[in-house]
Amino acid sequence: QGHGQEGPAAGRTPRLPEPPVLVAGALMGAGDVIAQQLVERRGLHGHQGPRTLKMMAIGFCFVVIPPGHRASTVPSPCAAGPAPGTAASSVLAPLSQGAFAPCFLGCFLAITGATNGLSMEENWSKIQQVRAALAVVQCVAIVWNCYLSWKANRM
Repeated sequence: QGHGQEGPAAGRTPRLPEPPVLVAGALMGAGDVIAQQLVERRGLHGHQGPRTLKMMAIGFCFVVIPPGHRASTVPSPCAAGPAPGTAASSVLAPLSQGAFAPCFLGCFLAITGATNGLSMEENWSKIQQVRAALAVVQCVAIVWNCYLSWKANRM
């Protein structure tokens, strides 16, 4: 009564981020470290720490947003679907990736471009440059998800 918080958050202790959020951020950071060290060969002195932190933040905030905390009603590929082992589950996994992944990648590229200070025109130009590569990646992702669905639902 008059002490502390009032409303929905009253009496709740602050929660740590859920494991999927931590994993997504860590993987995004690890991917950037690998890109800088193995692909770009920057070395430890040339490593761009702020870039790695930026990629981790994108992983924490954008890549895996807990479904209960979504600001919009973007469908989640992790949402409950058909029972495992059914024909519907084997068909919907690749379809989900075919529909969700291109939208996700477009948003991801736009967000990373914006956080890197690109104008809308520069960002659109950069997205257009990787359009063919994205198509190849999506085809590989669909094949991979078909395999995973088949393997996970084999009886």
